[in-house]
Amino acid sequence: MGRPDSVCERIAAGGVWETRERTGSHLWEVCLFHITGEGGETAWACSVIADMGMTSTRTAWDNPGAQCHSLLVESNTWFDERRFQMEHYDRSALLVVPESGVAQPIPLPGSESWSTAADGGQPSRPRTNGTMNTLLPMDAPAHDWYRFVLSFPPHLVRDYAQRFDLGPDSRVLDPFCGTGTTLVEAKKLGVPSCGLEAVALSRFAASTKVNWTPEPDGLLRHAELVAEKARASLDADGIPDKPMDSAPERVELRSLPPPTAKLLFKNSISALPLHKVLVLRDTLEGEHNPAFVDHERLALARILPTEVGNLRFGPEVGVGKVKRDTAVVSAWLARIRGMCEDLRLLQQLEATPAAAFDGDARMVGPHIESASIDAVITSPPYPNEKDYSRTVRLESVLLGYLNDRADLQTMKRGLLRSNTRGVYSNDDDDVWVEDDAEVERIAAEIEARRVELGKTSGFERMYHRVTKLYFGGMARHFVSLSRVLRPGARLAYVVGDQASYLRVMIRTGQILSKIAERAGYEVESVDLFRTRYATATREQLREEVLVLRWPGAVSRSTRTMMRPRVQTAAVD
Repeated sequence: MGRPDSVCERIAAGGVWETRERTGSHLWEVCLFHITGEGGETAWACSVIADMGMTSTRTAWDNPGAQCHSLLVESNTWFDERRFQMEHYDRSALLVVPESGVAQPIPLPGSESWSTAADGGQPSRPRTNGTMNTLLPMDAPAHDWYRFVLSFPPHLVRDYAQRFDLGPDSRVLDPFCGTGTTLVEAKKLGVPSCGLEAVALSRFAASTKVNWTPEPDGLLRHAELVAEKARASLDADGIPDKPMDSAPERVELRSLPPPTAKLLFKNSISALPLHKVLVLRDTLEGEHNPAFVDHERLALARILPTEVGNLRFGPEVGVGKVKRDTAVVSAWLARIRGMCEDLRLLQQLEATPAAAFDGDARMVGPHIESASIDAVITSPPYPNEKDYSRTVRLESVLLGYLNDRADLQTMKRGLLRSNTRGVYSNDDDDVWVEDDAEVERIAAEIEARRVELGKTSGFERMYHRVTKLYFGGMARHFVSLSRVLRPGARLAYVVGDQASYLRVMIRTGQILSKIAERAGYEVESVDLFRTRYATATREQLREEVLVLRWPGAVSRSTRTMMRPRVQTAAVD
């Protein structure tokens, strides 16, 4: 058994209050009240109702200075290192603070609950809509080495892998693999997998997260050597690896070349942390070890956006509070230590193939063997104004994947057109949906709304066009994808409604289901994943899982219907 991780959550605090909390199979109602005796003495009392039935009353203690502080729910989680299975233990307690000021928990009788994944329960599943997309502690190994902020959760992959009955003889594809959530989780489940990703930094992250071969102790020793040399280089300039108010006089800080620096948001990273990052990066290059370099570079990518840089996320990427300086080498080394702990667990699993390829999801055929895929689990970009390349821009620049605007444009040309910042004059994916009445209706409504509101910017003028390019690109994807699917293959697409274009509602899942049907797929279901409230439209936006089945060969008429009328939009 592994080391248990404990988490205590404070539910309420201070004064006279009551609360309800579910622990295991019990629903607790806890009422706290203050008693004053005839002589002026005081005491706290607690009324506990389990499952709204049996009632018991107990006095916390008779101490005038006692304060009832909060209700705690303690959750202990163990990892079964052999089966990578979670065991879960819950307990509720009342936290009280006597005059001494030392808090003491008073357990609530009968609140203990024990479960494992094998018991048929789902202790790992988030319980609320707001946490459905949260990375759970049990999922952290490999997934948390680097995670795209808009990634879907690993438990979703587990759910559909089980529903599709995937096993060691299956092969799953994620054509929009991002940083590898599907690939990592499939590897943990023992299911061979592959993915396509056009963004180099994301593809590097996905490839590294499914590489569990580095020897942990060797990786840590090498990283400690790199850290020692990087610190020595910094110390030589009078710059310690801890926050400083300013650089020493006569020290010229390292910086990026102007064409590269222009790719970043202003104040994405402050001058002193940037200098430390470049020193660490150069030290890594000087101490290059092919067995460890990818994991060491990924750990650097992991700390860049918020630990070292000044970025914030949600819903868009932007610059938050600007840090004058921060530690870099120690933060990086801490991530390496976490990786090493994870590798010791992951290396006990069966070796399962997983790979991420450089590819455009609209042209699947050239990268994957024909009729080799049993399932697809993926989340394509949504039709909105999120420029997904910005989310990983800082890491892409500092790790050398983007050096100038030409590099950025080359990368964007390999992406599904989902926002106006990635549209080019010769794009023609819209011909794939020129006969789709619903897509044409939405595009026309967006353009009419723009004219009505007097919106004249270049980006706003392209809203209606990018909508058609998006759904055309997805139609192109479905046709190209069919060539690599085995008959009976099943597919799960995490998609979301959008109202980013002048508040015109786009029901993405509904439209894609019709497009997929026209391409010869069978729609098995559209499952609700979660909802989110859109303040602009005051409507509930659905995030759904579109579940499809590929029956095999389709009729010539279906192929003709999906084939565009111009030759420039090739399938592969």
